[in-house]
Amino acid sequence: MNMSLVLTLILLTAACLLALGCSGGDSDARVQGSGGSGGGAGDGTPTDAARPAASSRTPPADHDGPVAEAVFAGGCFWCVEAVFEQLDGVIDALPGYAGGDPANANYQAVASGRTKHAEVVKIIYDPTRISYTKLLEVHFATHDPTQLNRQGPDVGPQYRSAIFFANEEERRAAEAYIRELEASGAHNRPIVTTLEPLDAFHIAEDYHHDYVARNPQSGYVQAVSMPKVEKVRRKFSDRLKDSDSADAPR
Repeated sequence: MNMSLVLTLILLTAACLLALGCSGGDSDARVQGSGGSGGGAGDGTPTDAARPAASSRTPPADHDGPVAEAVFAGGCFWCVEAVFEQLDGVIDALPGYAGGDPANANYQAVASGRTKHAEVVKIIYDPTRISYTKLLEVHFATHDPTQLNRQGPDVGPQYRSAIFFANEEERRAAEAYIRELEASGAHNRPIVTTLEPLDAFHIAEDYHHDYVARNPQSGYVQAVSMPKVEKVRRKFSDRLKDSDSADAPR
């Protein structure tokens, strides 16, 4: 074979591989990475061993006080998790999936946008330290509730803005807060956040947990996640962990 032709083929192959590895930035890398943790069939459906189980509402063993939970969606769950982990009264924040068929509650399938799931975060909190209404306030302040089926660079129904309510009290609280926000004129476009009953929460694969804290140099983290973290630190400075003012639910 002509050596110049061989060299041309090698260069073309290298260019294709580079394009596949870089196209779409970190969002595509997240999809590709899902195959390496959690396992599953080639069509994105997890095996029984890999399928996440519906979460229980068991309080963390190292917390003595009362425990409540909230499940919110607002774009990539890496960002939402990182925001709520800043707050005093939040015991844990867990990334996961809600709103779709349990059989497809895995990252590879959800990333297709065809499973009806949303990327969500389950916020485990002490209601004597922080209220559900305050969690709503933080959530609506740190994502754009006027973007339909997307959040910034992340596009698809899995990135929708949503409140998954576990009971009527949570539904009424969310409705009231949205009405208040609309009346305030804080946004110049309609709020499109959906209120959806929480049928089950499916915890995400291990590699998604604490992603922002573990990957501070990621381009996605620096460009998308950290501005949200910085905003919550600035706007809710009196509600952060170790803040002297964070001593009562508000």
